[in-house]
Amino acid sequence: MLIEIPIEFKEILLRIEGHNLTEELWAEIESSDMFQSEIFCGGFDADENEFCFSFYERDRNEYWFQFPLDEVRVMLELEKIIVETCKV
Repeated sequence: MLIEIPIEFKEILLRIEGHNLTEELWAEIESSDMFQSEIFCGGFDADENEFCFSFYERDRNEYWFQFPLDEVRVMLELEKIIVETCKV
């Protein structure tokens, strides 16, 4: 299912970008909850070799999505972030 992610996710993307790490270095410090907010929780997963996040809507529905490191800059440049998700 495609959903629009709230713009506040860009703050997390900026934090990811600010670390300036390669995929290999992200894999060494992988954490499923490195980046958190009231409605997001996630981090880098070495098995997937991607960032994996949960997004919690106001009604507390949980959606899961993931993206590779090279998509961070692309997502930052988008006006709206729309991702393919799975409802948990």
